Amino acid sequence: MEHPKTLQAAILYYSDEQICIDAVARMRWPDGKATCPACGKQDHWYLKTQRRWKCKECWKQFSVKVGTVFEESPLGLDKWLVTLWMLVNCKNGVSSYEVHRAIGVTQKSAWFMLHRLRFVLQDGSNEKLGGSGSEVEVDETFIGAKAKNMHRERKQRIQEARSNLRNCDVQEKYLGKTTVMGMLDREQRKIRATVVPNIRRQVFIG
Repeated sequence: MEHPKTLQAAILYYSDEQICIDAVARMRWPDGKATCPACGKQDHWYLKTQRRWKCKECWKQFSVKVGTVFEESPLGLDKWLVTLWMLVNCKNGVSSYEVHRAIGVTQKSAWFMLHRLRFVLQDGSNEKLGGSGSEVEVDETFIGAKAKNMHRERKQRIQEARSNLRNCDVQEKYLGKTTVMGMLDREQRKIRATVVPNIRRQVFIG
């Protein structure tokens, strides 16, 4: 069985850890040769009992998750790959609540997973931004209509709302605007942007 047709079949299929490792390895190294994330060499041993590789050049060990969006996640690949299956097979999209109910994680964790996986599908790579020796530039902007161009009633509503937020941890002049954060990795030539629903004042004023 290589391509599960139903969610139940996908959950059963990806319950095998080795199947998950093989699936991620195929996505990461299509040529079938695992590459050491530390030195870039492809000469290695596979440690079957530990389910990881050991580089013959730098002698460092690495798993299939190192250097990917799955790295440092406490969730297993079985959860990640079932979520990925749901994301690419649901024609009308999938919500974090659906993932939460299907695989038994919190809604917050499900939202985080979907957020990362959508980035993976967007640029076609499961590698993280900011690899070895690479720097990531981050900036934000605020998109929305200017108050002076608004209809009088709408302008008045926003001004009243801003007056109620003077003592809150929110920049008054950004009320009613959408915050967009962008990230640029010049080394990998990757750009990512996302809408940030709740960004704190410290980010604005640095």
